[in-house]
Amino acid sequence: MKPGAWLMTALIAFALAGQALAAGGGKPVEGFVDTRDGRVFYRIHGQGKPGLPLLVVHGGPGANMQYLRPLAALADQRPVIFYDQLGGGDSDRPDDPALWNTARFVDELDQVRRALGLRRLFIVGQSWGAMLATQYVLSHGQEGVAGLILSGPLLSAPRWIADQRLLLAQTPPAIRQAVEKAEAAQSYDSPEYQRAMDVYYRRHLCRLDPWPDFLQESFARLALPVYLAMWGPSEFTCLGSLKEQDLSPRLGELLMPVLYVCGRFDEARPETVGWFAAQTPQGRLVVIEGASHSHHAERPEQFNQALRDFMAEVEASHRPLK
Repeated sequence: MKPGAWLMTALIAFALAGQALAAGGGKPVEGFVDTRDGRVFYRIHGQGKPGLPLLVVHGGPGANMQYLRPLAALADQRPVIFYDQLGGGDSDRPDDPALWNTARFVDELDQVRRALGLRRLFIVGQSWGAMLATQYVLSHGQEGVAGLILSGPLLSAPRWIADQRLLLAQTPPAIRQAVEKAEAAQSYDSPEYQRAMDVYYRRHLCRLDPWPDFLQESFARLALPVYLAMWGPSEFTCLGSLKEQDLSPRLGELLMPVLYVCGRFDEARPETVGWFAAQTPQGRLVVIEGASHSHHAERPEQFNQALRDFMAEVEASHRPLK
């Protein structure tokens, strides 16, 4: 797409999205933002509600908005905006490995925010989405971001990898041995490795049995080229471009209130997430008991209430950025 054409489509999308956010009630509003690299699908719940908008940044990389469906309940108070990152969900899926990097996804988030006219807002990032959202405010500026919510956050790949090894050490010996054997042989499609993934995921990714339909649907649509390029064959085997990324030294630069949320059995271990919160000037931690990485699905009422309380407090305080 030529630069002039991109600018024109962005302006049109901005105008349409502004109308959608100003409208009242009714069904969710859906559409596409024409980014420089392809169309990005979005869905807005609660248009016209009085609270500050909440922009939802999903994880993966390569996942989609579907697994975060419980957050739509927050649209009774404010607009809740979901979008599928390029390469996944209902967004375009270009066949270009050069696109699968953090900097491009950060720029995409900025394009989505601008196109939808979200001048002042909250941002919630889940899992890899937490790294994406945090990198966005650190690189594009914190103006207009009233508060940041980081759910099961991947903020330091080295710490994440170390935590997965600690959690793997708590699994039965046969599971650990299967992982070690597959990693040594790079045989990630082996039945033994796949079985180890299943056991691990049911402990630390989602403890519900069966998994909710929306979570299964989201996994079924995982954009594997993106996930494999940026992360690897599983949550506990990281071979991709994110392997060395670490935002933890910069958490002290976050000036807005930041809510950290994780489950007691989360892949993002409470000890690590608590340490992140301690590095953040206005950071606070909520640990959801009995839940894991999918705490938003396992304990939706508790998760959503934590977000409601946090956003209500920030809105009431009207604290400007320092």
